[in-house]
Amino acid sequence: MTPAQDMLTTIAQELEIPEERLLKQGLRSVLEHELREIKAAIFEIHGRYKIADVAEMEARYQDGTLEEADSWRDFQRLDHLEYKRDRLRHLLSTIG
Repeated sequence: MTPAQDMLTTIAQELEIPEERLLKQGLRSVLEHELREIKAAIFEIHGRYKIADVAEMEARYQDGTLEEADSWRDFQRLDHLEYKRDRLRHLLSTIG
């Protein structure tokens, strides 16, 4: 048994809950925490540029209402954060 498996068994016994339930709750908690942090970062960028999503930011580049030179890194970061947000939502949905 690995140290992680041993720890899982010990904690599950101490809390008197099945190991699978403990594992699912732990994974859900970690994913939800990560999702909250990512949503906060997305919210900050949305507020800075007064946009709803990365597609709107790209549209503002195309129509010339947003200067690329000053915001390109935020655009890339927002695109990545929105991708991670969607992946975390998917992972959460698989836990049940």
